[in-house]
Amino acid sequence: MLKNKLPLLTLFLLGALSANAQKYITKNGNVKFEASVPSFEEVAAESKSTSAVFETSTGDFAALTLVKGFRFKVALMEEHFNENYVESDKYPKASFKGKVDDFDASQVTTAEKTVTITGDLTLHGKTKRVSSTAKISKSGAAYKISGSFSVKPEDFGIEIPKIVSKKVADKVSVDYNFLLNKQ
Repeated sequence: MLKNKLPLLTLFLLGALSANAQKYITKNGNVKFEASVPSFEEVAAESKSTSAVFETSTGDFAALTLVKGFRFKVALMEEHFNENYVESDKYPKASFKGKVDDFDASQVTTAEKTVTITGDLTLHGKTKRVSSTAKISKSGAAYKISGSFSVKPEDFGIEIPKIVSKKVADKVSVDYNFLLNKQ
């Protein structure tokens, strides 16, 4: 008799556990980066399809973007970015997995609060620890998280050819903006 009820009991327990989860998600987060140098053509791109998950009970935050999802103003620059720099066929995803430091959901209101998000950024097959100053707030039943950080291409094994090295910044500025809704 117990054998027949075991699958039903398992489903009930899994449902109860997930009911306590406070996950907020988006599939259309915005990530921009810029590596422009004065007096040269803008080196900037944007992805409007970054997926992210925020677990408010723990402060855990993760994001994933398809590298080919970044759009440049100049098509040729986008092609060079994908083929020569980030090798997006070989390394199709960039991801971040981290945590909002000392997160307390009860302290988040409609007023923006400054927080620090620390975690591992994986790009071009390399992982590096990054820290970001971010703003977090509630917007109705959703969380808004936005912030920025900078990285060096060389930290991720991305080589900038000498011929264009003066046209690309040593540090790439990354800005992100997410509106995460309850799952």
